[in-house]
Amino acid sequence: MAKFTYDLDPVNRITASAVGQPGQRVFYVQARRGRELVSLVAEKEQVQALAQAIDRLLEELSEKNPLLSSADDLLLASDMSLEEPLEPRFRIAQMGIGYDADRDVVILILQGSPDDESEEAPTARFGASREQMRALSDHAAGVVARGRRICGNCGRPMDPAGHFCPQMN
Repeated sequence: MAKFTYDLDPVNRITASAVGQPGQRVFYVQARRGRELVSLVAEKEQVQALAQAIDRLLEELSEKNPLLSSADDLLLASDMSLEEPLEPRFRIAQMGIGYDADRDVVILILQGSPDDESEEAPTARFGASREQMRALSDHAAGVVARGRRICGNCGRPMDPAGHFCPQMN
């Protein structure tokens, strides 16, 4: 079995959120198991892709085994905000998601980039229930959607102070 830099399997809590104003936000994936809190920096697109991947996985699980109904497993998490202190362990370079059927746990594997050529890349494994992952997906999708509006002409984000649209030139 692989050795992970941070192994929180299972987690007590998992979330993805952002800090800052739209256009200047920093995104995080964060998990807690007991007293250990692991915060990882992510790109907005990674958080969006994670939410979509969780939705697809839970849908596939529901289709394969209707007894694992994802429609009824929504755990309404009361607080999906990031916990302090917000000290990122590493920036996420790659993510993978899977399912451990024996334990009915969704596994999220995250890998960073090595600091130098001699060092191995840091890794994290978060194991969470389907309910926790559904709440993570719903919250993450909402956080991403609260970003800057997209220009209907050029497809680029629009800043609140104004937008130069190359299509209108």
